[in-house]
Amino acid sequence: MSQPVRTRFAPSPTGFLHIGGARTALYNWLYARKHGGVFVLRVEDTDAVRSTGESLDIILDGLRWLGLDWDEGPECGGNHGPYFQSERGDIYDAYLQKLQAADLVYEDDGAIRFRVPDKDFTVRDAVCGDVSVNLKVQGARGFDPETKQEIEKNPDLVIRRPNGSYIFHFVNVVDDIEMQISHVIRGEDHLSNTPKHLALFEAFGVEPPQFAHIPLNLNEDGTKMSKRDRGALIHEYVENGFLPEAVNNFMALLGWSPKDDAEIFSIDELIERFSLEAVNKSNSKFTYKKCLWVNAEHLKALSAADLREKAAPFLKTGGISPDDDRIPAALELARERAELLSAIPGVIAPIFADPLEYDDEAVTKVAAKEGVTEVVDVLISALEKVDETAWKADSIKSAIHDAAEANDMKMGAMMQPCRVGTMGSMSGPDLAPAMELIGKEGVLERLSEFRTKLS
Repeated sequence: MSQPVRTRFAPSPTGFLHIGGARTALYNWLYARKHGGVFVLRVEDTDAVRSTGESLDIILDGLRWLGLDWDEGPECGGNHGPYFQSERGDIYDAYLQKLQAADLVYEDDGAIRFRVPDKDFTVRDAVCGDVSVNLKVQGARGFDPETKQEIEKNPDLVIRRPNGSYIFHFVNVVDDIEMQISHVIRGEDHLSNTPKHLALFEAFGVEPPQFAHIPLNLNEDGTKMSKRDRGALIHEYVENGFLPEAVNNFMALLGWSPKDDAEIFSIDELIERFSLEAVNKSNSKFTYKKCLWVNAEHLKALSAADLREKAAPFLKTGGISPDDDRIPAALELARERAELLSAIPGVIAPIFADPLEYDDEAVTKVAAKEGVTEVVDVLISALEKVDETAWKADSIKSAIHDAAEANDMKMGAMMQPCRVGTMGSMSGPDLAPAMELIGKEGVLERLSEFRTKLS
């Protein structure tokens, strides 16, 4: 019987949840869900100086927002805890004693070093292929502050510092053994560490997990993403009005490719289609514009009820009541134009504005056109004749079209003053449906005010 799939995400609570870390969590979560496995959340908080409860809360909140629920870890427990490395000291001590009993470690200036075997270790990686390294031959190098040069150093691996704290490589391996991790899916920047981990797995007499080192996320110019780059931190996606399903979709595409040209996926489709074999070997390029496009596609696919629910907080912030009877229809106009939930209020605000604010540049541009006051007069006259009970988008369009023909005017010459007069600017949602929502009385009042502005 094959080993059950158990993946893990092991963040350090020393800052925000970066999109690179979130993508690693996503790939581990997708793999576990696809194979009916377990997704473990392990907190690497051995850095007591930099680790904070606030950072942990931010990371956990980000994972929850993305919908990446964990089966074992903080808050839910499990059979392989504790899930905080700061609480696992006794476990690490016991594993050190195993190495001491086998004479595989020695003391060096208060530190404990692991005797690196003089042999090749081959990382059999599901993404990068086979990589072989002899750690003794490769050696270790470091900067000598006295000679100001790089020098050869002891290749044996420090696993415990003089102050008694354990280093990442040691606790990482011990935790993966104790938590029975079957697949280690992590960034390619950890690939160089993996031979050291293989040496420790061998020393403990344990078969190593399957490794899969995923490509790094780079900026469009090829530089490594930092926390200061746009789109780097998950909490910013929350604040800016992205949909979690869209962010997951976009993150999945940062290194993974389906076998066809499809780019928009639900989370269930990602679970079904994700595989390590389809993860790219080359580094991915982060494009914020692409992320916006993916989000816009997911916005368009939302049900009317979901769109209203998700847009409600942003409507309130924008001074628009989510309970207004016109909101559902207004949101349908916005979903084709807004890329973000946070952009929706700006798209539909003119419909609910009282009084309407005019863009001075748009007014000036319209006012410069010859005969514009006559055009507005024709618009007012035509729209006054539309019956209140028939005040619908089609009737509004027909009235303007008929007035243009009757007065030998072009529709374009009619629609621009109409848009600026009723919506306050040159841009915005489809005009006739917006005018329907404003209502006949409101449209006529706005056009009359606009006529006064022009004269």
